[in-house]
Amino acid sequence: MRVLFLLFAILPIVEIALLVHVGDIIGGWNTVGLVILSAFIGAYFVKREGINTLQTAQAKMQRNEMPGNELVEGLMLVVAGILLVTPGFITDIFGFLFALPGSRHFLAAQVSKHMKMRVVVPGSAGAAGGFNYQQGAQHNPFEQSNDPFGQRNGGRDDSDVIEGEFADKTQNDPDKRLK
Repeated sequence: MRVLFLLFAILPIVEIALLVHVGDIIGGWNTVGLVILSAFIGAYFVKREGINTLQTAQAKMQRNEMPGNELVEGLMLVVAGILLVTPGFITDIFGFLFALPGSRHFLAAQVSKHMKMRVVVPGSAGAAGGFNYQQGAQHNPFEQSNDPFGQRNGGRDDSDVIEGEFADKTQNDPDKRLK
């Protein structure tokens, strides 16, 4: 929550103060030109690197490999594009860090190292209510497991069956019967 507060409240104030300070040093129109130039250069880098990342991901998928690192890099390129289009020097610095290949590969490797890939499989809900089926793990549909409500399913895989009772109240009331 604090990170969001910093991003949406403090960062714009710091960006405006920095833009005004740079405008005092090099002039207002030069500052505007610098911001526009950084947006165009950033858009070029994001487009070029996005195409390269997409081609690498497609090549991995053709070899039946999971393009996990490329997915992280693609997400970083989306964030880089947003940051580079946003006027300001601080967002441009972070945008270029995410767009340039050397720093992006390093950051993507760090993010991938700390991120766990999870696959959602029907009937694999854990006792805590979350899905706990991890990639590479074997799933036996006939083993006993807890459903999200904490009840045992008795060794059956009846995840599509909903049990319950009902009473038809329209049988006794002639006004509510369907005609």
